Amino acid sequence: MHDERPAPGFWVADKHDDRRNQWISALDKRRGKNISAVAVANKNARIAWAVLSKKEPYKAAA
Repeated sequence: MHDERPAPGFWVADKHDDRRNQWISALDKRRGKNISAVAVANKNARIAWAVLSKKEPYKAAA
């Protein structure tokens, strides 16, 4: 993911208080923006694969 970073202002995890954004914010603080960008992309890909393979709507964890 070299040179494929999102535009400034892309990260809005600090502006929301849901469980996923709390995870992203904590990850940013622990590992930095570059590694957390890859982790979020990986998580999104795994969610998309699960939704498409099961043919069920996405259900966010409570």
